Amino acid sequence: MVDGRKSWVESAATHATPFPLQNLPYGVFSPPGAAPRCGVAIGDCVLDLAGLEAAGLLGRLPAGPFFSASSLNGFMAAGPATWAQVREHLTSLLETAGDPALREDSDLRASALLLRAEVTLHLPFAVKGYSDFYAGRQHAFNIGSLFRGPENALPPNWLHIPVGYNGRASTVVVSGTEIHRPLGQTKPKDAEAPVFGPSQRLDIELEMGAVVGLPSRMGRPLTVQQADHMIFGYVLLNDWSARDIQVWEYQPLGPFQAKVFATTISPWIVPKTALEPFRVATPPREKPLLPYLSEPGPGLYDIELEVWMQPDGAAEATRISRTNARHLYYSAAQQLAHHAIGGCKMESGDLLGSGTVSGPDSSGFGSLLELTWAGRHPLTLAGGAQRTFIEDGDSLTLTGWAEGADYRIGFGTCEGRILPAPEFP
Repeated sequence: MVDGRKSWVESAATHATPFPLQNLPYGVFSPPGAAPRCGVAIGDCVLDLAGLEAAGLLGRLPAGPFFSASSLNGFMAAGPATWAQVREHLTSLLETAGDPALREDSDLRASALLLRAEVTLHLPFAVKGYSDFYAGRQHAFNIGSLFRGPENALPPNWLHIPVGYNGRASTVVVSGTEIHRPLGQTKPKDAEAPVFGPSQRLDIELEMGAVVGLPSRMGRPLTVQQADHMIFGYVLLNDWSARDIQVWEYQPLGPFQAKVFATTISPWIVPKTALEPFRVATPPREKPLLPYLSEPGPGLYDIELEVWMQPDGAAEATRISRTNARHLYYSAAQQLAHHAIGGCKMESGDLLGSGTVSGPDSSGFGSLLELTWAGRHPLTLAGGAQRTFIEDGDSLTLTGWAEGADYRIGFGTCEGRILPAPEFP
């Protein structure tokens, strides 16, 4: 995919940047000593949308102003026509051959274009609801094989519906937030009763997160096409998981305490429009899907994904996994349509986790549970340290990008460091 448009922002004009003119992901930031407001990433800078909106450079926006707020929810709820209008104005203002109103106004440029390294990034939207799916076939097969054997790996419903559960919006946090190791009940293999204490099998899940922009009405189902229309954009998502707590608690109602202590997302929402050139089809169906899950076109994206792990005090991080979002079995639009089919009201700011993205071979598995095969095969990191699961002080970082011929659409990083469990009682 060739797109020769370039920005006059020097750091945005190189192939190496994850934030070129073709991306323009949205986030929330605060300059030193100032309140949070909305912005877009361009090169190594953040463009203050509140300042551009106040200066009248984003056109007449219905129901605004949007960007002096501390979340993107109001803008997301305005819908695709407003999203397209703002993107068109931003592209023109930042393109070398575009509108000179920002480029040639030195005072506005100095106040609105800030170095990303000098601002604080916040959660980009107020998370209204969070649901996590299980849409990676290889991951589902791996986990099922570990616990039930390969002959019974996939539950009987898995090839027919996007399996999911409702998580906790209250503990969705932005990249860089430190996470305490969770406490809970576990049952050692040969013990007669459970014990209480810190999780000993702390894990990650490499996921994509779809951010709902347009809300739906309670009691009204959605087609996959309508669901896709509602999605504002995508983030990287790490659904931290306490595997030993999970294996004891998950029957019969599924994950609970093992998943609710933290979910980390990247600070930039890459708009769906920026990913359009990278759409790919979902894989061939092993079982026919019911008509309400039929797709009008390609629903997945060709997005490279990596996981990096760095122990406390280590000189460098080690890449422990590389895979691609195209390995998912169900698209975010299918997940959203299924979520709403029974009448569930979807809100602006809902977050849908894809489920763990695992590739077809072990180098691309998206969790430590798979990478070490439940701890049987430890990973060796740079410097010689070994890991089966996460230890205190370890940092885990997810990265992702879609690769064009002359530009790259990046998501930034989704990072978290594990702190010791709190003392209790």
